[in-house]
Amino acid sequence: MSTIGYKSWAVDMADVGAMYPFQGAEVPMVIVGVVFWVGWHVIQFNRETIELEEARKAASAAQIKAALERY
Repeated sequence: MSTIGYKSWAVDMADVGAMYPFQGAEVPMVIVGVVFWVGWHVIQFNRETIELEEARKAASAAQIKAALERY
């Protein structure tokens, strides 16, 4: 079974070209991947900032110093 129209693979591979799915869509996939990657970091940074601010509000300076001295 061939999806590119060749009956036999006994051909010059230079004439066949790329043999993988979604050929020609590499640039859009890279763009989507980079946007997803940067977006994930932005979301993670914001969530961690909120979590750290809540932790700072919940703990006093003495509690933080005691926790740091334990380790």
